[in-house]
Amino acid sequence: MQSKEDRIVKRYSTAFKHKVVNEIESGKLSISGSQKLYSIGGSLTIQKWIKKLGKLHLLNKIVRVELKDEISKLKELEKRNRELESALADAHIKIVTYETLIEVAEEELGVDIKKNSKSEQLKRSGKSSKDSKRKRN
Repeated sequence: MQSKEDRIVKRYSTAFKHKVVNEIESGKLSISGSQKLYSIGGSLTIQKWIKKLGKLHLLNKIVRVELKDEISKLKELEKRNRELESALADAHIKIVTYETLIEVAEEELGVDIKKNSKSEQLKRSGKSSKDSKRKRN
C-alpha cells in the first residue's frame, strides 16, 4: 500500500491536452491508444479533454428514434396524467371541505354526525353494532 508521500499526481498542460485531442480527432490515435502511449490514467480523462477542447463528435451521444404514433401517444398519456392529477387534487379539496362541514355541523348541533352515520349504515344493512363488535374481536 502506498503512502500519501509515495503517490504521484500528474498534471497535464493545456498544450499537451490539445496535442492529444488533435491526434485523436485526426485519426492518428484512438483514445485507448493515447492512454497507453502517454501513460494517461483514468478512463474518462481524455474524454473530458475532448469535451472541453475538441469537436465533441468523437464522444458517444444518445439518439432516441421514435415512430410518429409513439410521440403522439406519449403526449396523450402526459395529458391524461395531468387530468388525473387535477381530478385527484379536486377530490382532496372536496374531502377536506366535507370534513370541515361535518366538524362545524357537529359543533353547532352538538351531535356526533360521524358516529351516528355509522350506526345508521349498520341498521340499514340489517346488522347490529353487537355483530360488528363480534367481527372485530
